[in-house]
Amino acid sequence: MLQQILNDMYIEPELLAELNEEQKQVLFFKMREEQVRRWKESEAQLEKEDAGRVKPKKVSKKTVSWLKSSDSDVWVWVMGEHPDDKPYDQICDEIMAERAALQAQKEAEELRTKKEAELEKRFSGLYLEQEEAARKEEARKAAALEQSRQEELKKREEEERRKAEEEVRRLKEKREQQIYMDLKKVSHQDKEEKAWQDSLRRSKAADQRRRSLAKQTREDHRRRSVKALERGKVAAMMKSFALEESGPPPKPKPRNLTLTSEPINQRPDMRRSLSSSSREEIIRWFREQQLSLRVCFQQDQSRIAPWFHGIISREEAEDLLSKGSAGSFLVRVSERVFGYVLSYRSQEGFKHFLIDTTDNCYMLLGDQIKFSSLGELVEYHQEEPLTSSGGEQLLHACGQKAGTLDYADLFL
Repeated sequence: MLQQILNDMYIEPELLAELNEEQKQVLFFKMREEQVRRWKESEAQLEKEDAGRVKPKKVSKKTVSWLKSSDSDVWVWVMGEHPDDKPYDQICDEIMAERAALQAQKEAEELRTKKEAELEKRFSGLYLEQEEAARKEEARKAAALEQSRQEELKKREEEERRKAEEEVRRLKEKREQQIYMDLKKVSHQDKEEKAWQDSLRRSKAADQRRRSLAKQTREDHRRRSVKALERGKVAAMMKSFALEESGPPPKPKPRNLTLTSEPINQRPDMRRSLSSSSREEIIRWFREQQLSLRVCFQQDQSRIAPWFHGIISREEAEDLLSKGSAGSFLVRVSERVFGYVLSYRSQEGFKHFLIDTTDNCYMLLGDQIKFSSLGELVEYHQEEPLTSSGGEQLLHACGQKAGTLDYADLFL
């Protein structure tokens, strides 16, 4: 079922309604991984096609075109043959006249620069004398002005000193009041500092607990995977030993308890757990495909397992589980899809896990451990938790209501 969903990149609404929140998150995460994988394959294919494609050579856009005459031949002009062409001597005279004019202009510029330098040197002495006289007059006026300014500065200094004394006295009083208020706040700040230190210690302790919980979760997941492999090997050895002692019994169901790691690709023999809204179609599916496998029987095949229920709704399952304690569970036939649902009661409330039935194997949707029957799945999770967070072991099987069998229509 999971491989088909990832191949189609679509899940039907009825099937989605049977998933709990954790299974939905796992399904959406795997769909995102499949999208990334397909995108990488597409990019690699495009790069391979671009590498094999021969790029055309660039054509230069620079060209030369010749002027054509009336006879469509290349137009040619020979200097001196046209009536308007000047003679060679006249051309030379014009060139020499132009050069002479440029040379004369250059010499005139040099002479003008030389004359300006002489005039500036001649009059610079007069300018200096006038500036010296003006400087002396300004110095005399500045001395008188400086004397009056000094007197004014003394008066301003005395005024500023008086204002400074008043400012110092005012600041002293203000600072004294401020120090008094700060001393009153010291005790309050000490209390806040102590409260902040306590909060910091609690935060560090919480971080340490989260890291410890994450480490424990990783160890539990690794232990579950290793234990699942060991259980599969032990079951195979026990069956082999039973065959040697009691002779060849009827062909047993293969136990496929493995950790799947193959890529998500469509296989020719894959069957999808289809959705259906008809109760008759679900009953027909159970009788034709599931009853012969005896997936709902106990391990010794003597009778139907006490935890097995027929086509009941989520509300009916929760009503049955409400009469038991935490750890109670049941397996019911889904009323919406061709498959099963594991309903479980925890300390927080009720949880429902959809069981994938692809390839006649049974596994919690999003999990990696496959079982050959519902009984093996239940037996495994009676010792191992349902999720990586732990604490969700199947402890108490929830049976039928007194005087009723909700799975009777599946067998009659």
